[in-house]
Amino acid sequence: MAQWQELLKLDSELQDQVSQLYDRRFPREIRHYLSVCIENQDWDSAAVDENKANTCFHVLVASLEEQWNRCVQENHILQGPDFLGFRSHLQKNFKDEPLKMAAVLSECLKEEKKILAAASEVQGCIRPAEEQKWTKELDNKVDELRKQTLEIKKEIKSLEVLNENLDYIQKTWQSEVEQHVGLAKSSAFVEDECRKQLSFITQTKQMVLQQIMNILNLAKQIVETLTGVELPEWKQKLQMSCIGSPADTGLDHLQKWFTTVAEVLHQIHQELQKLQDQCKKYDITDASSLPGPAELEKFRLSLYKELLVNALVVEKQPIMASLPHRPLVLKTKVRFTVTVRFLANLPEFKCRLKVKPVFDKDVQEVKTIKGYRRFDFTVDNSKVLDVDAPEGGLVAEFGHMSLKETTVRTKGSAENRLPVTEELHVIKFVTEFHYAGLECNIQASSLPLVVISSTNQVPSAWASVMWCNMLPAGELRNLSLFLNPPPLTWQQLSQALSWQFLSVGNRELNEDQISTLRDKIVDDPDDLVHWHKFSKNEGVWIWIDAILDLIKRHLVDFWREGSIMGFVSREKARLLLKDKPMGTFLLRFSDSIRDGAITFSYVDYSNGESYVHAVEPYTKTELLYTALPDIINNYTLIDEGNMTKNPLLYLYPDIPKDAAFGHHYKTSTTPKNKHPYVRRNLSHMSDNPTPLPSPPQEKLVMDADTHMEVDTFQTAIEYMEENQTLFQELFPDSFSFVGSPFYNTSYDETHVNSENVCPKETSNVF
Repeated sequence: MAQWQELLKLDSELQDQVSQLYDRRFPREIRHYLSVCIENQDWDSAAVDENKANTCFHVLVASLEEQWNRCVQENHILQGPDFLGFRSHLQKNFKDEPLKMAAVLSECLKEEKKILAAASEVQGCIRPAEEQKWTKELDNKVDELRKQTLEIKKEIKSLEVLNENLDYIQKTWQSEVEQHVGLAKSSAFVEDECRKQLSFITQTKQMVLQQIMNILNLAKQIVETLTGVELPEWKQKLQMSCIGSPADTGLDHLQKWFTTVAEVLHQIHQELQKLQDQCKKYDITDASSLPGPAELEKFRLSLYKELLVNALVVEKQPIMASLPHRPLVLKTKVRFTVTVRFLANLPEFKCRLKVKPVFDKDVQEVKTIKGYRRFDFTVDNSKVLDVDAPEGGLVAEFGHMSLKETTVRTKGSAENRLPVTEELHVIKFVTEFHYAGLECNIQASSLPLVVISSTNQVPSAWASVMWCNMLPAGELRNLSLFLNPPPLTWQQLSQALSWQFLSVGNRELNEDQISTLRDKIVDDPDDLVHWHKFSKNEGVWIWIDAILDLIKRHLVDFWREGSIMGFVSREKARLLLKDKPMGTFLLRFSDSIRDGAITFSYVDYSNGESYVHAVEPYTKTELLYTALPDIINNYTLIDEGNMTKNPLLYLYPDIPKDAAFGHHYKTSTTPKNKHPYVRRNLSHMSDNPTPLPSPPQEKLVMDADTHMEVDTFQTAIEYMEENQTLFQELFPDSFSFVGSPFYNTSYDETHVNSENVCPKETSNVF
């Protein structure tokens, strides 16, 4: 999108900063009306090269002259900008100093980018300050856990040295006495020193056990936070991201925390083993009230298990390549992919875990819902978790999965039977863990998914996926959800719908668009939307989905740039345009065409009265052959005198048509004189629905050579029609070309329906 158009969307405070950039340096109006032209020049190079600066200067002057000529041709001199005045200003102030102009624009464009970047940084901050603070606190706890564990390793090493020294003295001092008779006198002293050493060793051991207990208590707090807070929050973000949310679903923090805690618990296991070995080797007993190494090992093992059974996650939900923005919708016999990750990324775990996917494992709905379909994988897809470079995580990517139905629905009553697109399923990934004294089964589950057999079921299936993922996490385990689907609040549903437009067109719905949709969808006093109202039968979702498809196929750039107002009623469009300058138009989606179409409404004036017209909508088929900007650029009205004009001048509210769409116009690359034919262009035309201005009261007089007097304008028309008929009878092939005074010169009144819809025609103009 043009940089200037992005700036126009900022709040008033930031726009004021932009305005100050140009104050007394360069006309802001020229920056506005020549935004595309200005942004297409290399002002950085021009600021240091006078030849380039001079070229850029003349490009701007030529653009202003081109805009002026367009106003003259379309007879919009008075209501249009003062392009001649702009040209005079440039020639007066910068003709002799083009380097000065280039330097000013180079600096201003850079400052504009800084303002946009700052605004984007503020608006795009995904993690709020409180969440960042919480993450920092957890980082500190994990770092402290690692630090204390390193200290314990040193203490246990020191304890081992003390035990070895004491054991050596106890075993060798008697033999030393026999060789050195003088030592016999000091035996009492030696025994006393040994008792002191043993007491110190016992105290050190108690201190070490207390430190290990502290480490395990801190580890317990962290494990509870990871499994009870951080992991559920990540799963919630993943759930939202599957339906279009821009939430950050990265696993870097979680993997680091899980890995560090698992590493610490593994090290504590080793240190406790050393303590137990020392106790057995040196026959150490004590009557302390603290738990011994065996009890601490049980505590450690419970934390280890709690951590690891939650470490397997479905990082990327099942998704087909043909539906990149719609995961969790799978079609039988069509390949899909899914990725699982083990968050405790220890080298010891590499290639130890073999993960097997199971479809609908332990699902009760198979028994409770009549006609519930059963599926299985076409091939065995077991995978071993291996290191994923360059991230280094333990990952298994299932890249060639597909489903086959193992039971076929029988005919009969549909009572208690769910439609195919409302039948929810899950894929579970299971593995067995055997390491460091721990044996357990670990499993992770995908989010609820829908299995379809035909691509025309995709819209309804995706509606089901959106609906269930906007519900609380507890509802996700209920695969029979759509037997009695709970309603959504409008706030929930509008957010989900806005994400759909973000994922397809890189732009969410604004407040006005959401308000228009609310009026169309919500009829509940509690602001609730019920499933049957949204998706069943002629629900509004099918229409919205068709518009999403229209954007994806033909309108992505224009939706992203904010050029399409989209969801606005015909009456609202009339109110927005009726007081605008002639030629102001807006783009809106058709309410009546269920397969998705776009139209434009524009304002025209006659006898001081405004008329707002809506052109017959353009469908996907028509946009397949001509892009929307070219339709807007080439759109033509034909009035009763065969005079033509393009009524589209300013994109609402006041953006010049060329500034909004000029960079999208297609330019012909056909070389001149390549063939002997006269070149032609595809034009989009409508009969002018605006009433003509009232004719003058004096009588029209025909040419004297006709020796006739015509009393009224209508008589003149009848006379011309008679001559047209005569000439067409005499020379049927001689006057059937565009531009002939006898081509399409019927002056019958054009009938326009009550909604002021302009029927469009497409023709080749030579």
